[in-house]
Amino acid sequence: MLGTKVAVIINASAGCGYAPDWAQQLEATFASVGLDAAITLAASGEEMIATAEQAIRDGAPIVVAGGGDGTINAVASVVVGSGTPFGVLPLGTLNHFAKDLNIPLELDAAIANVAKGVPHKVDVGEVNGRIFLNNSSLGLYPDIVRDREKQQRRLGRGKWLAFSWALVAALRRYPFLSVQLSVGDAVHARRTPFVFIGNNEYLMEGLNIGERERLDAGKLSLYVAQRPGRLGLLRLALHALFGKLSQAKDFDIVSLTEVEIATRHHRLRVATDGEVTVMNTPLKYRIRPAALDVIVPAPVTITATEEN
Repeated sequence: MLGTKVAVIINASAGCGYAPDWAQQLEATFASVGLDAAITLAASGEEMIATAEQAIRDGAPIVVAGGGDGTINAVASVVVGSGTPFGVLPLGTLNHFAKDLNIPLELDAAIANVAKGVPHKVDVGEVNGRIFLNNSSLGLYPDIVRDREKQQRRLGRGKWLAFSWALVAALRRYPFLSVQLSVGDAVHARRTPFVFIGNNEYLMEGLNIGERERLDAGKLSLYVAQRPGRLGLLRLALHALFGKLSQAKDFDIVSLTEVEIATRHHRLRVATDGEVTVMNTPLKYRIRPAALDVIVPAPVTITATEEN
């Protein structure tokens, strides 16, 4: 007899999501670990959000999102603050959120984690009411993402080839932002190609770029790129590409709980967990401590016999 009923929301373009028999196999895998899964293969972000909202209204004991970081963000935006445990099936390319929480990347193991894991409260970042689980950025990166998506749609280029062409185009445009960063009573003016705001602290050193040791410190990490010249911008891009970013040399770094970012632009492209939207300025960032209960692997206990 099956136990807990869970709402499972899958991005239909991830994995084998379009195949009905795949959904049936997924149900069987959940059943094998004692979970009764109501699976929705969502065709759009709007459908993901609507399904998650209905699941919360229906009192689902667990809501699970399957897809890349953008999908995880969309479903989490509904679950955040509800107290409902949130499960993650990492079906994307990068899966930063799952990796930083040590959630298994293999599908069957991730499903087993939903059944056997433990809820862990993690922080969530927010900008102008929109949440981010990983990070948000301004300047060079949103420009690259927008251009990459255009090339993928219009020219049929693969993701990484389109990214490379978009990076070259962005460097040719020499994009810079003049920003005013308001932190408490202090205002700092900067001219920079790139502003990065992380949900907790990122390790931006060597091959560890993009990793976080914890997501529950209650802090945003603000990184403002230096290197204002064209050659400096190229150096920054190459360092990022080859995992050689140095916190001390390439960024001004501040740890904070909230920051307001103003520019001369009334509207600005902002990336949140890889998705780009246009927002009104100023941009108001804040951390929401312990706002999301994510199911993570239970801590390994070592017995006295194992210690000896």
